[in-house]
Amino acid sequence: MAAMKLYGHALSTCTQRALACFYEKELDVEFAPVDLSTGEQKKEPVISINPFGKVPCFEHGDIKMFGKISVLLAESRAITGYIAKEYPDKGAQLVYTSGKDLQTYLIWLEIEAHHFVSCSQPLVWELFYKPLLGLPQDPAAIEELEAKVDKVLDVYEKRLAESKYLAGDSFTLVDLHHLPNISALMRTPGKKLLDARPHVSKWAADITSRPAWAKVLALQDKK
Repeated sequence: MAAMKLYGHALSTCTQRALACFYEKELDVEFAPVDLSTGEQKKEPVISINPFGKVPCFEHGDIKMFGKISVLLAESRAITGYIAKEYPDKGAQLVYTSGKDLQTYLIWLEIEAHHFVSCSQPLVWELFYKPLLGLPQDPAAIEELEAKVDKVLDVYEKRLAESKYLAGDSFTLVDLHHLPNISALMRTPGKKLLDARPHVSKWAADITSRPAWAKVLALQDKK
C-alpha cells in the first residue's frame, strides 16, 4: 500500500471529516499539521497539492487530492468517498453499493452537503469557533441560524424515527460527514437543538461516541 499523508488542521471541520474516515477504515495515515494562523497553507508543500492554498490536502502515492473551506460543499467529501471506495474491506463499510439502500444513501449524502451544512456550519462558527478565538458573537445571526437548523432537524427527527442511521441501519459516510458540526454543537448551547428531538439526540450521542471520532477529538483537544 502506498503511503498516505493528510495535511490539515485539527480544528478544521473539513480536516476532521477526512480524519474520521481514515480512522473508521483503520488505515495508517500520516497527519501533517498545517498552521493556518501563519499561512502555512499558502506555502510548500501544501500549495503544490492545492493551488488554492486550502486544507485538507491528501497524498496517496501519485494521487493528490485537496479540499477547500466552503459553506455548501468541501472536497473533504471527495477524500472520504475515495477512501471508502478504495478500501471496501477495511474497517467499517461506510457505503451502500446497490439497490434501494444505495438510492437512500446517495439522497442523504446530498441532504447533508446542501441542507445541513449550509446552516449548521455558520452556526458552529458563531457558537463554537468565535468564543474559541475570542471574537464577538452575533446574537441576531445565531437566532436566525438556529431557526434554519431547527427546520432541518425536524426532517432528521422523522427520518431517524424510521431507521437507526440516516441512510439506513448501518453507520455510513452520511453520518460521518455530520460529525464535525454535530460534535461542535454538542459542546455549545446549540446542543439544545439536538436535545429537543429524542431520535436526533440518540443518533448524535451514538455517532459521536465512536472510537474513530474519539481519535479526532483527541487531536482537536491538543490545540
